Amino acid sequence: MPHASQPVDPTQSLERLEGQRWPEPREDATPLVRAVHELRRRPVGHLRPDELARLITQDVGLPWLLPLAVRILRDTAPSQVAGGWYDDDLLYAVVTRKTQVWEQFPELARELKATVETLVGLSRYVREEAAAFCAAITGMAALDTK
Repeated sequence: MPHASQPVDPTQSLERLEGQRWPEPREDATPLVRAVHELRRRPVGHLRPDELARLITQDVGLPWLLPLAVRILRDTAPSQVAGGWYDDDLLYAVVTRKTQVWEQFPELARELKATVETLVGLSRYVREEAAAFCAAITGMAALDTK
């Protein structure tokens, strides 16, 4: 499992990074299951934000995908604050991961929290989840100092 500060090789697929090839989905698998299987075979550096969001929402490949997602969110935050577009789906996918996930990546959680705190004008559903995430991370930080 990579450390949050270690760069992820963008040319590798989740299958390669995890060292685990999933069997083909069953004949009656849902489109979501089929999509997740297919996305795990693609190089992580080629995944679009919506594809990252789909995998992250399913808790697939989090040790590799969360650092990529946080970097995208961090890098696009200044344009959002200036009135540009921001990917609510990716933000929602990331901030709605369980606190236990973020406890494994405290530096990454703090980086995301700092990014989230710069955002303005988020839709209500994302704003509520982002606020809950920030509160949970603040609670985690309080535990670190004890």
